[in-house]
Amino acid sequence: MRSFFTHAPFRLYLGLLLLAVCIVVGGILPWLAPGDPLVWYSAPRNQNPSGAYWLGTTSLGQDVFWLLTYALRNSIILGLIVAGLSTVIGVFLGLAAGYAGGWLDRVLSFFMDALLCIPTLPILILMAALFGGQLALPIVGLLLVVFNWPYPARQVRAVALTMREREFINVAWFSGESSSRILIRHIFPYIAGWSAANFINTVLVGISTESALAVIGLSSAQQATLGTMIYWAINYQALLGGKYVWIGSPVVAIVLLFIGLFLVSSGLSMQSAAKRMSV
Repeated sequence: MRSFFTHAPFRLYLGLLLLAVCIVVGGILPWLAPGDPLVWYSAPRNQNPSGAYWLGTTSLGQDVFWLLTYALRNSIILGLIVAGLSTVIGVFLGLAAGYAGGWLDRVLSFFMDALLCIPTLPILILMAALFGGQLALPIVGLLLVVFNWPYPARQVRAVALTMREREFINVAWFSGESSSRILIRHIFPYIAGWSAANFINTVLVGISTESALAVIGLSSAQQATLGTMIYWAINYQALLGGKYVWIGSPVVAIVLLFIGLFLVSSGLSMQSAAKRMSV
């Protein structure tokens, strides 16, 4: 069994299976909801799981199952947007800094190092205080992009610094190929697998950071995310009232989502490392 978990394709396929389940629940099922689960008292309060209400209902009269689908959808969308923008910006600036060198490298490296030294969560808490105690999801996403693009940029820069000294890069340069073509055709393929793994890791960071803010009441409580589900469950004493499914379902969803993303990320990293060793 241990050999299966250390096998890159097994990790990758198992992770993709878990992610497929999360995408179906969060991406497709919300369109099939019989009503808006965010509306309070749209269902009987404090119902136990049954055929009518698969995961029961909350103290606010919300169907937990359909609320979970909406929360999972918003959390996944936030994570994907943050990861996509952070990875694209980081890879582009990292390649530019590493390949161009000179003053551009010094300026970009200064911003990378400065942002890497700033702790993200305290800044988000401070921004929430400035915005009246709660941050809207677009603002949370924007701040996460600002603080997460230096991670891929720093590592891609290191790869670009070593790659630009390779003989085939010099051959391409003296053959008249443009810098952009050299970056895209000759350097980017070496970091494509790593970039995909970094993208997945940043999805984890985006979802976990927003969930942490929501649990302590600093994210927008008016929008359904996995974190706000836990926030409302804590506020209405779900554990003391025996409503374990209400508070447990978003926790289980986060765990399964994180396991799926981790397995896909590690599977891609292992395959990318094996490919580099075979070259």
